[in-house]
Amino acid sequence: LFLAVCAVGIGGTFQYGYNVSIINAPTQHIHRFLNETWTTRYHKELNPDLLTFLWSVIASIFSLGGLCGALIGGSMAIRLGRKGALLMNNIIAILASILMGISFPTGLFELLIVGRFLIGINSGVGLCVQPLYIGEVAPKHLRGGMAMGSSIFLTGGILTGQIIGLRELLGGETYWPLLLSSSCFPAFAQLLFLPWFPESPRYLLIDRGDELSCAKALKRFHGSSDYRREMEDIQRECFAVDGEKPKKPWQLFTDRGVRWQLITVIVMTMGQQLSGINAIYFYATYIFKQAGISAEKIPYVTLGTGACECLTALTCGLLIDYVGRRYLIIGGYLLMSLWSTVLTFSLTYQDLYWWVPYISMASIFAFILSFGLGPGGITNTLTAELFIQSSRPAAYMIAGTISWISFFTIGMLFPFIVNGLKQYCFLVFLLECSLVAAFIFLVIPETKNKSFLEIKKEFHKLNFGRNA
Repeated sequence: LFLAVCAVGIGGTFQYGYNVSIINAPTQHIHRFLNETWTTRYHKELNPDLLTFLWSVIASIFSLGGLCGALIGGSMAIRLGRKGALLMNNIIAILASILMGISFPTGLFELLIVGRFLIGINSGVGLCVQPLYIGEVAPKHLRGGMAMGSSIFLTGGILTGQIIGLRELLGGETYWPLLLSSSCFPAFAQLLFLPWFPESPRYLLIDRGDELSCAKALKRFHGSSDYRREMEDIQRECFAVDGEKPKKPWQLFTDRGVRWQLITVIVMTMGQQLSGINAIYFYATYIFKQAGISAEKIPYVTLGTGACECLTALTCGLLIDYVGRRYLIIGGYLLMSLWSTVLTFSLTYQDLYWWVPYISMASIFAFILSFGLGPGGITNTLTAELFIQSSRPAAYMIAGTISWISFFTIGMLFPFIVNGLKQYCFLVFLLECSLVAAFIFLVIPETKNKSFLEIKKEFHKLNFGRNA
């Protein structure tokens, strides 16, 4: 089970984290490449406004690709199987890597745009299908810890991208095309390791009706003596589904039986993206400068933020099946509300005392730790747990779409929020985190050690009223 999480993680959420983080290091080198290419091609200087526009397209086309990947990820998981969809997804990553790698020697910046779009599709599919596979192969007593594998590999991807992007490694002017094309290595690793593991047993029995292959897969994952309990659980869910075909995303919106599960997923996914974690990263460089850290050393201090996220994802993975989902996610949002308040005060009085910038710096790391301990990891875990087999792929397509739209929206609006409100922008995130914590407290039951059918029964009263 542990090795299966590693095999799906390396080509799944790791790719998302890695490709979000590596684009920051070569910004100046790509600007120079765009200028030189334009001058060679058209024999005139590139207009600064057009340069800004082209760079914005290269950076943000990734989000558009991610949205497309989220929209097709669920369908791929139904048609090709969870494992088949992940294997096919690596072909997209390898093609993207080739295009980005040859953009510089060929002098075609358009290939860079197409490559970033394709690697966005790869990340969107990975974010959708990987948690689906892990959620379906995990036994209920380990489901939380295994589902946190998605978050651990995502944060591991961010940290790896930050390290590889250092100017001493591939972040220098000579090697930036290699940096952007290095995402082919996780893809090759998954193509090498994932075929050794079985398809999701739930998919094999409930969607394919293949009881023999399901039993073989369960024996591989749980051993020949312990697989029967899991087999009985899948058979009960198969009986409850009663041959129902996998639902389309729009069918979930009209199904009263999943109304509150769907509202919960939408609120949690938007809450995760709009929580202020992007604001923290935006403000980090400014706060590090105020604390007296030189511009040359800031990339190394920024590694600390990546390491923080990685550490908390691991910690959350160890705690989730003991403490439970509710306590961790509510506690995470409440702590983020607290650090938003502290940051607002420390940024307001930044110049009053010499030690105030260090309070801001500590608050940044505390905010990232709080995010990783709750919302960062548990959101994906709960999306897998709140739905039974027929609704789960469609739920991930909806969650993925909401996540990418929110990611793109906050990227577009955030600079205006910061310019308009300055340090008081954290009051907006304080309000948002508090409201999401209140919603989770009032609506979401604890899902620890419960089967998918037991969780469905918990929501039955909410969906159909107290007399149901």
